[in-house]
Amino acid sequence: MTTTAPPARQGFKTVLASWIGTTIEYYDFAIYGLAASVIFAKVFFPTTDPLVGTLISLSSFGVGYVARPLGGLVFGHLGDRVGRKAILVTTLTMMGSATFLIGLIPSYQQIGILAPIVLVVSRIVQGVSLGGEYSGATLMTVEHAGERRRGLHGGLMNTGTGSGMILANLAFLGVFGLPDDQLLSWGWRIPFLLSAVLVIIGLVVRLKIAESPDFAEVKRRGEIRKLPILDVLRHSGRSVVLVTMGTVGAGVAFTMTTVFSLTYGKVALGMTSGAMLAVLLPAALVTVICVPLFGALADRTGMRPVFVWGAASLLVSPFVWFALLNTRQYGLMLLGFVLLFVGYSANYAMFPGFFSLAFPAAVRFSGLSVGFTLGTIFGNAFAPAIGSGLLASGGGWVALALYMAGTGAISLVAGLLLREPAREDTPPTPATTIDSTPATR
Repeated sequence: MTTTAPPARQGFKTVLASWIGTTIEYYDFAIYGLAASVIFAKVFFPTTDPLVGTLISLSSFGVGYVARPLGGLVFGHLGDRVGRKAILVTTLTMMGSATFLIGLIPSYQQIGILAPIVLVVSRIVQGVSLGGEYSGATLMTVEHAGERRRGLHGGLMNTGTGSGMILANLAFLGVFGLPDDQLLSWGWRIPFLLSAVLVIIGLVVRLKIAESPDFAEVKRRGEIRKLPILDVLRHSGRSVVLVTMGTVGAGVAFTMTTVFSLTYGKVALGMTSGAMLAVLLPAALVTVICVPLFGALADRTGMRPVFVWGAASLLVSPFVWFALLNTRQYGLMLLGFVLLFVGYSANYAMFPGFFSLAFPAAVRFSGLSVGFTLGTIFGNAFAPAIGSGLLASGGGWVALALYMAGTGAISLVAGLLLREPAREDTPPTPATTIDSTPATR
């Protein structure tokens, strides 16, 4: 598809569409994490030991991340074959449908084992959807941006993650005040059912944007790959591994602060979920503000220095965060979240431009999808369950901080090894470096 809109205007429209879609997708994904922390153990996984039920519930949260590579493979292949725009419409529809269904599932007491089965299947659909969503939105944004605006546009799009998380927390904050019997019977369902309205808005916006100019150029040249994933593994395997490693630190930091913190507050600090959300929500605004600022900074200084600085901060900030949380004083707890989120924002803001341009345009969707989704498995997927396990084993907050710092070190190494693209137009895709199909020649 072509467009007559000026490049700058089209770039803004693409950022807006990507941001709206990413916000909705992460809202849907985040409300599951919140419900898994405090609701689902009682509704779908009842056991005699509340902590065991919470562990099982948080493991179901991780299933969504395990399913993401499948979505990355399928949608990465299709994204490199048919284009970015069609994939973004498909993934948003899948995510919204699965989330709405979760809000309708009867409890374990009503339909027995079928309830958690339907829940987990719906979570898998969410994971498959998100496996293609982030990469597609990233590529549409970065490939529409000029070379001097990739950091800023990528950062603006990435604020959708924080915005979705804030919306999810606000939605649950509104129902956490209900009596327990109402919260567990129907109150928790409201945030899931509201997703239908958000998805309709997102689809209307996404249907109006143009296809990525980079993909359009690949198509014009006849360089569409038959099996792009094989080309990626043959010629860009190193980049896949480094993107996977680079994703881990920020993924663990985000999931531990936005999901596990509710469990930690309840078990270790004796605080209610509402009280923890009251600290988390204002701190989360830091990500919405800082991510695009660090993106704009990277357009001036380069992406690698900002990424590396953010990863290095994640080696120290978890210890500060837990120490301030343990004071149980609102101001100090808020400061702990803010300090951790600043470093996280610097690291995460670089994901779109730093990671996507590590791959040639013809196989970029597949390469980014595989690397990023594998990184979320090792990072986001089981971070809450690992955190709960460390807490249950008596490891204390130091063990939790060491776990977070260790993943930050992995991302730091990846940032030092990953090459930053030259400040020029999209890297060329020479035929002889990918495969030898007639179309490529």
